[in-house]
Amino acid sequence: MVRWAENVVYSDNIKRKKKTIAAINKRKATFNIYCITYASSQCNLFDIIDANELLFPHYRSIDVCIVGLAKGKAEAILLVKDMLMDVYTNTGGFDVRTYFT
Repeated sequence: MVRWAENVVYSDNIKRKKKTIAAINKRKATFNIYCITYASSQCNLFDIIDANELLFPHYRSIDVCIVGLAKGKAEAILLVKDMLMDVYTNTGGFDVRTYFT
C-alpha cells in the first residue's frame, strides 16, 4: 500500500506534481520518476525506487511511504543528499522517520 508523507519533497524538475501523484496512486506507468521512500531495511535511511516498480503486486501487500519525488535517478540521489543534510542540520542526527512524519 502506498501512502504519502505529509510534506513530500520534490526535485526541481517535477513540473506537474498533482498529475504525477495521481498517476502513482492510480497505478499508472510513469516515465523517469523516482520515489524516495523510508528504507525497507532498518539498516538504511531511504530507498530510491522507480515509480513503475510500485506497479508490481508485491507493493500492494507492504507499506510504502513516499517522502520525495524526483525526475531521474541522478536527481533522486541529489534530493536524498539534500534531505539528509536538512535532517542533520535541523536535528543533529539522522532520524529521518521522525523528521519527515
